Amino acid sequence: MSIALDDLEAVARKYIQESPLNRVPALDGMRIFEAPLLAAAGAADPLFEGLKAAEAVGAHHLSPRQWLEGARTVIVYFLPFTGRVREANRPLGLPATEWLYGRIEGEQMNCSLSERLVQYLTACGYQAVAPGRDERFAVRDRRSNWSERHVAFIAGLGTFSLSRSLITRSGSAGRIGSVVTDLELPPTQRAYEALDEYCSRCGACIVRCPPLAIDEQGKDNAICGAYLDRVLARYRPRYGCGKCQTGVPCESKIPVTARRAGAAGE
Repeated sequence: MSIALDDLEAVARKYIQESPLNRVPALDGMRIFEAPLLAAAGAADPLFEGLKAAEAVGAHHLSPRQWLEGARTVIVYFLPFTGRVREANRPLGLPATEWLYGRIEGEQMNCSLSERLVQYLTACGYQAVAPGRDERFAVRDRRSNWSERHVAFIAGLGTFSLSRSLITRSGSAGRIGSVVTDLELPPTQRAYEALDEYCSRCGACIVRCPPLAIDEQGKDNAICGAYLDRVLARYRPRYGCGKCQTGVPCESKIPVTARRAGAAGE
């Protein structure tokens, strides 16, 4: 059965629209995510091997064909948070309740969507695996063996911000998921070259970061992680922050920059 990326996007959109996991009963049925963005990368793209470099992710990062023998395509999606989730988290200070639900219940929705795409591809006669849901998925020193953000960059979904979030045409406030498959799809063209091409380096995320983990050089993951641990201790079983993704120019679009005047999302 022939499948195009548009077919997969239609499946994802329908699932996001209809799944009860995209609603929070405790918050008056609040929707967590808006319609997803999808992109595709060739499994043989040399940038995947580049992620094994120490300055990227590390030697422990697995390539698409280590996740699935015979892999041809990596499908990546971005789930933008709804306006309600984003707006609630704009005030400085502790994370909003809406954001905490978006981070934890939203990740359950994210995982469920990746499983739905795997089921759809399998039903169509293809092999597929969602690395984030695979038993081989592991995190070492806060670095996983499959970085959704880096994979999304390779697939053409967006570039990194100063806070190390991914800036897409729907902004940076959201979640990322991916599926590796032996279905062959045309790679999405990357509309950028530099890792941070969509970032204006305005510094807005620096002053919004509660633990001061961000400076002009980037984000200190250890400081950020320690703060999230404290948030978890306070709000268990939920945690999150997201202040660097909300109340900033890249919250819901690609900000206008001197390097890319008139970029998508202006």
